[in-house]
Amino acid sequence: MDLENQKRVKEAAEKFGNENVAVLLGASEAEAAGLAAETVTVGDPTFAGPLAGVALNLAVYHIVEEAVKEQVDPAVYEEQVGMMEMVLDVDAISEEMKEVRGD
Repeated sequence: MDLENQKRVKEAAEKFGNENVAVLLGASEAEAAGLAAETVTVGDPTFAGPLAGVALNLAVYHIVEEAVKEQVDPAVYEEQVGMMEMVLDVDAISEEMKEVRGD
């Protein structure tokens, strides 16, 4: 997660409260999704950005997770995510997200 996005997430959490902010990721690789999820939960693991040492403990999900997919209009999901979902390792991404969340 780049530094500008870390700043935006931190500002949103400060403005609305951590319990009222959820982060929806779209990274194409499980490892990248996991790093971004870790950043918004326990802090930037690289200690380089605005979330270095800042544990926001935000709810974090990936767009390809079934629980998220169920919440999106199927036509919109197909148009926006469908093609990518076919080439992504959905199982690996979902497992990575569950691991970070402690599901």
